[in-house]
Amino acid sequence: MRGWVVFLWAALATIVLVTLGIFGTLLASGRVVLFPTPTPTVVAPPAVEPVVDTSYRVLILNATPEDGLATQLKDVVVAGGWAADSVTAGDAQSQDFAETTVFFAYPEDEAAALGLAQVIGGAKTAQSDVYQPLDDPEARQLAIVIGLDRTAAGATPAPTS
Repeated sequence: MRGWVVFLWAALATIVLVTLGIFGTLLASGRVVLFPTPTPTVVAPPAVEPVVDTSYRVLILNATPEDGLATQLKDVVVAGGWAADSVTAGDAQSQDFAETTVFFAYPEDEAAALGLAQVIGGAKTAQSDVYQPLDDPEARQLAIVIGLDRTAAGATPAPTS
């Protein structure tokens, strides 16, 4: 009987050693990872569709040295469907703003900002509460800051054939 006990312990030790050898080989070859690091899942934000929403007030600021751009752009916005009294045009404090941008205060205003950018012939959009009225932080307002890209000197020349 003692022979069978020795045989069973030897068989058990052999199985354990073979299993550890296989596991060690898989671990060394990289097929098995003990503590994997989770890979972050990148989810693309949903694309926002432009919407022309004329219920927004529009502030237009000319941030270039060229006079009259804000008034010209106001005419474009009014022709796009906004009421003349809901569009205000004026000069910005600086005259070196690089690229015309439509600013919106809240994420839910992004579609309207994209729509306004289309109405004015294209502009980039950015979220910022800098142009939100201080007396009415919940006001629905978009702000267009005219950049040097809209001036005669900064306009992109048309391709020649």
